[in-house]
Amino acid sequence: MHKIYRQTTCSVLAVLLFVCAVLGGCQVKRPAATPQTTQVPYQEENTDNYEHYEERSLEEQTRFKKEMEELFISEVSDTQVNLHFMLKDPSRYGITHARNLYPSMSQEVLDQNLQSQQELGGLLDSFDPALLTEDQRMTLRILQSYMDTEEKARGLQLYHQPLAVTIGVQAQLPILLAEYAFYTRQDIEDYLELLAGIDEYYQDIMDYEKRKADAGLMMSDRTIDHIIESCESFLLTPGENFMTETFDSRMEEVEGLTQEDKDTYRQRHAEALEQDFVPAYQLLIDGLTALKGTGTNDGGQCGYPEGKAYYEYLVYSSTGTSYGSVDDLLEDVEYTMEDALISTSLLLRQYPELIDEIDTYAFCETEPEAIMEELKTATQKDYPPLPACSYTFKMVPKSLELSLSPAFYLVSPLDDYENNTIYINGNPRFAGSDLYTVIAHEGYPGHLYQNVYFHTQNQEDIRKLLSFAGFSEGWATYVEREAYLLDNGLRPEMGQLLADNYMVSLGLHACLDIYINYKGWTREQVREYLQRYYNQPDSAVESLYDAMVENPANYLSYYVGCMEIRNMRRTAEEQLKDRFDLKAFHKFILDIGDAPFDVIQAYFSTWLEEQKEGK
Repeated sequence: MHKIYRQTTCSVLAVLLFVCAVLGGCQVKRPAATPQTTQVPYQEENTDNYEHYEERSLEEQTRFKKEMEELFISEVSDTQVNLHFMLKDPSRYGITHARNLYPSMSQEVLDQNLQSQQELGGLLDSFDPALLTEDQRMTLRILQSYMDTEEKARGLQLYHQPLAVTIGVQAQLPILLAEYAFYTRQDIEDYLELLAGIDEYYQDIMDYEKRKADAGLMMSDRTIDHIIESCESFLLTPGENFMTETFDSRMEEVEGLTQEDKDTYRQRHAEALEQDFVPAYQLLIDGLTALKGTGTNDGGQCGYPEGKAYYEYLVYSSTGTSYGSVDDLLEDVEYTMEDALISTSLLLRQYPELIDEIDTYAFCETEPEAIMEELKTATQKDYPPLPACSYTFKMVPKSLELSLSPAFYLVSPLDDYENNTIYINGNPRFAGSDLYTVIAHEGYPGHLYQNVYFHTQNQEDIRKLLSFAGFSEGWATYVEREAYLLDNGLRPEMGQLLADNYMVSLGLHACLDIYINYKGWTREQVREYLQRYYNQPDSAVESLYDAMVENPANYLSYYVGCMEIRNMRRTAEEQLKDRFDLKAFHKFILDIGDAPFDVIQAYFSTWLEEQKEGK
């Protein structure tokens, strides 16, 4: 049995929870608009013995299908969290239970994972691409690209950081547990078992953190303090809290429960929270406190012995970029940001009144449901149609507002795409965010739209399981920018100004991510840079620096993914001119679905030639 492992051993959280970051401003040189690639999609071989070729093709296709089905079953049933959130009805796939409650971070398991990676790589290399179907060839190329990226992290397992302020396990797992759907009575039992096992899971993480500390790879005391503050949000008081409230509402969905059943489950739930959940967070707090003083690096990822190499891995795993090096990528990020900055300057010079209107502009719709419905209508012209599906907006619990992002979309099960959930964070610190474009990012035509579209268009289960943040966050960021340009109540010039400023703001964060984690910039260098161009207060400098140190390469997935898509669009517009069809371009991107950009670029070249020929 073969398994896919990304070094983020709690990858289920990355798959399930898409977070939206709203950011802020800056400068630089111009490289090629679109990275060049020599890769092209595989072509069928010619053969004199057609019947023999057909027989060999059928055998290879059958073998590939069987191996991918086994890989899917193995991956999706690895943990109970994985299984439940990925499949509403596992029995349809012949799955009766998960192998583990949570992923393990023991050294033994990490070593086993490396061995499984090697075995999977050998399996993939054993296939002859020319004998596979077109869809199978694409799946093979995506998996091989994935494995090539994972190879960059070989020997660097202790550099992974499962705990982080907003995107760490301790911040995201409670939301997953609070959203753990109850379809049957057994789901309630499984959920209570997950609660009972969370303390062992967190102890496993703390054992891993101790190994990091022994290896001289522990995070700084400043970062530890921020994570401890995040953990304190989950020291729930007995009685009314967000876990209790969601538990009661979910029980109402289960048929056949008597009042006595519900009372019994409530009592068991309260005991699990008190005896397992809260102690698990206290365990993290105590464990991290004991490790204070062991971290010697107060700067970016490159401050660790092999941190620069690990950051390169993070860049490629987070973005799936087609660029050949981090330096080449940085050059284009700087250029893209500078280009947007020049555009904002020209707009303000041509329409100086926009400066006075920047604090008073308003979208025509301001409520989440109304915004979503308007976006569904407004995007019909330039985006392919989507099957009917429902969605629910929920507010982030008050106690978690400081620990979570402005908004996020909770991915629906693979076999139940019709029901979707989007969380909105009502904390005042996000009051400046444009809810209209945030919902475009999370809903239509962003994550919800993208997820439902691919799950209804693609029939290969293993493809639905694979998730590449650069593609998914890149698409959502791309359409968030486009939402400023829709007929949304803004005057066109204001919409363009906000769209350009959005790219400047995101670009600043992307540049700082690389400057700090790859170039080794200090806090003072970041302060001088920001004050020189943007006159940022010291508090903003500290906040930005901490965000980049605590979440290396996270911001890049948004900006680089968006930049890759916009580069392809610009190339298509320049070469196709009047024949360019925006809906066709969007359909091409969405049809390929989650994939690294080195793979997408190869298929883009073919698509572009077909468009030129009118196919």
